[in-house]
Amino acid sequence: MITALLTLNFLLMILLPIVLARKIAQSHRVGWGLFGIGAATFILSQVGHLPFNWLILQQSGWFDNSSLFTLSIFLGLSAGTFEGVARYLTFRFWAKGARSWRQGLMVGMGHGGIEAMLVGVLGAINFVILLGLREGQFQGILATVPVDQLTLVDQQIEALFTVPAPQAVYGAVERIFAIMLHLSASLLVLQAFTRRQLRWLAAGILWHAFIDGALVYVFRTWGIVWSEFVLGILSCASVGIIFWLRVPEPVEAKPPPLPELRPLTRVKVSGDSLERSKYS
Repeated sequence: MITALLTLNFLLMILLPIVLARKIAQSHRVGWGLFGIGAATFILSQVGHLPFNWLILQQSGWFDNSSLFTLSIFLGLSAGTFEGVARYLTFRFWAKGARSWRQGLMVGMGHGGIEAMLVGVLGAINFVILLGLREGQFQGILATVPVDQLTLVDQQIEALFTVPAPQAVYGAVERIFAIMLHLSASLLVLQAFTRRQLRWLAAGILWHAFIDGALVYVFRTWGIVWSEFVLGILSCASVGIIFWLRVPEPVEAKPPPLPELRPLTRVKVSGDSLERSKYS
């Protein structure tokens, strides 16, 4: 049962973003190119984000990890800043023609969708490996694990396959909630161009930072169930932002109707008139 639910969980994480993007493309007549731009934006933001976090938290030595509140603020602001600035630069230099609500929605779908798909793929690979180890396969992989790490591998297998059934699909549910965050944050940043006010960039960064920071704090304090509950509430707020920022698309003016055709009148031509027309 757990194996089937975990399989479903990772499949949903990979396939749901594609289904949602297809729905947006069909409903709002927007191209898949913007999905690709949003996906590339997320990946490029992580090129700076992940090394920055590693440098500050692991190498600098000046950051105090003992304070959960401070750690939550740092992780939230780093995620919000790197991804928010990446969104801004994308709309500024790459997706310069994306200025409508539906286009911003597709860029945000690519941003959040590729994150869900990457997390799903990595999770699925880990799931397959641990499943194979539990079933006595992948002995070659097991032989490469140091002896002092075998206990840790056993603990990972035990933790994964003894998870309560409802929690087995938490990953897919979390990714759906997270996609709503990315949609709302992308649309907030887009307002910096459509409304020509840079404060909307700050709004997109702070909204993203607030959600990420709150989830870190809640997860470390009360566990995964409460963190998913809080994320669900914030996801509903994100949906509210999405529709609050929706602006009706301009209606294309219809061409004026063609003038009504009048019936042709028959003109009688005499021989004398034809003769005179030769000299006129």
